[in-house]
Amino acid sequence: MTTQPHPPDPGDRPARLAVGVVGAGRVGPALAASLRLAGHRPVAVSGVSDASRRRAAELLPDVPLVTPAEVLARSELVLLTVPDDVLPGLVQGLAETGAVRPGQLVVHTSGRYGVGVLGPALRAGALPLALHPAMTFTGTAVDVQRLAGCSFGVTAPEQLRLAAEALVVEMGGEPEWIEERDRPLYHAALALGSNHLITLVAQSMELLGAAGVGAPDRMLGPLLGAALDNALRSGDAALTGPVSRGDAGTVAAHVEQLRRHAPQILPGYLAMARATADRALAKGLLKPELAEDLLGVLGQDGTTDRTGGSGTDGTTGDDGEDTR
Repeated sequence: MTTQPHPPDPGDRPARLAVGVVGAGRVGPALAASLRLAGHRPVAVSGVSDASRRRAAELLPDVPLVTPAEVLARSELVLLTVPDDVLPGLVQGLAETGAVRPGQLVVHTSGRYGVGVLGPALRAGALPLALHPAMTFTGTAVDVQRLAGCSFGVTAPEQLRLAAEALVVEMGGEPEWIEERDRPLYHAALALGSNHLITLVAQSMELLGAAGVGAPDRMLGPLLGAALDNALRSGDAALTGPVSRGDAGTVAAHVEQLRRHAPQILPGYLAMARATADRALAKGLLKPELAEDLLGVLGQDGTTDRTGGSGTDGTTGDDGEDTR
């Protein structure tokens, strides 16, 4: 009786791997530098822009800059660290040109995709892994330090799961298994919490500066640090502020001031305030009898004070500007 061939056992691979990076953006050089600390050998990197080349020179000194095909030719472990929209075409092109070798570990770091996007490489005999670090990157050496304790969204074929998790641990990270079908939802959650947070903080600093605060960062630092800690510990129970209290007059004053001084920020304020009110109501933190006036202030485009004007000058704000 013949037996079906088994995929290569990751445990049979050399303990230390030759590592290549395709795409010297903010992520790839940092991951390769972290793998170097674990004893692996970065051997090649590709990058097009001057910024990419500078990052590679800083984080991977003495590692040659070559073409993507040459990176694969030199590497046992390939990190594909390119933008999400570029990844499918890159994988297809590398596979079609014969750059992918059987038994080669091919890893991408996209949060959006699982291993399905690596299908062309798999058909060429590669071992596909999706390892997404849940971290914001600066493109500097500090990123290597931040990987310590960083969670990675891991997706891989079952027979490669241990290999994927081992690589994450070697980079100092914590593996978190994400099913293929859940990758887009997982990535949306991270973008909501991280990318949008940066926008909110930048807007808050902008408004504080307009209000005359000399060091908005120093004012916000302790407040935001405490708010983040409370939110991570307690979730919705950590909600504070005028929306969760149902203080419609104060919120109306906010809307009036934003409409006058920062109309570009008003739509985001209204959207977040509505979301906060909905969550506070659902958790019993916002009293229903106070919610009506509050939601009136937040209704439509926020240009009309529906509460009767506590904290405003009583104008309707009907200036013809659509701030939705």
